[in-house]
Amino acid sequence: MKYIVSFLCILMLSACSTNELKEVNFSERESVLFEEYIVPFSFFPRTIELVGLGDSLTQGVGDELKGEGYIGRLQKEISQYKGIEEVNLTNTAKRGRRSDQLLKMLKGGEIDHQLRKANMITLTIGGNDMMKVVRKDLFNLRVEAFEKELVKFEQNYDQILEEIREINSNAPIILLGLYNPITAVTDEKSELDEILADWNNSIETIAFSDVNACFVPIDQLFVTNANLVYHTDFFHPNSRGYELIEEALVNSLEECGLIDERNREMLF
Repeated sequence: MKYIVSFLCILMLSACSTNELKEVNFSERESVLFEEYIVPFSFFPRTIELVGLGDSLTQGVGDELKGEGYIGRLQKEISQYKGIEEVNLTNTAKRGRRSDQLLKMLKGGEIDHQLRKANMITLTIGGNDMMKVVRKDLFNLRVEAFEKELVKFEQNYDQILEEIREINSNAPIILLGLYNPITAVTDEKSELDEILADWNNSIETIAFSDVNACFVPIDQLFVTNANLVYHTDFFHPNSRGYELIEEALVNSLEECGLIDERNREMLF
């Protein structure tokens, strides 16, 4: 009888030690799994602060549907993404603004508060810098005049990004390119197309110099007015034009690794 009792005791002790071992292994396994698990961006719903900078293109001039241009459409788009509770839009853009005027505004600290809390910043500037040359030498336009103005524009653009980064070092800055409004009335190639390409190349180069900047080319959206993308002033986009800009912007954000459009999720 005592041998049977001894045998049962051994079995019980063995069972206890096995259970303890299983508990240790289980806790260790859980720890490893926890360490490897990556919390997705959409896990905690958050509010996005979207800030628009620049000229009439960001202001949304010409949008007959009052949809606030491309940036208003972008606001609606990303507000539907996973993990986004709300998207607040602050649009500081103004019709007719040039790069030197935007730089002056930034240096004056007029929108420091808006920039400081921004999660994403969009910028359109340069069209009025080019128009300054056109207005000055309307009947005697020379390539050299645009090249001279481009040097000033590049310096201003560089400083604009520096001013933004002094206030907000992390938010993605979306830099939209320029387009040629003359294509609204003619499909013929002109010297202005080559000049425009130089200005867009400068903006794209500046975008590459900032690891958190993304360039959005839009010139090919306006090579013709066959799709009726211009406002009645034949200079600004209409609602359809702004829809195309917003679509191009979203595509560029995906290429820049800032969003996952397929899963409708922001990646920053």
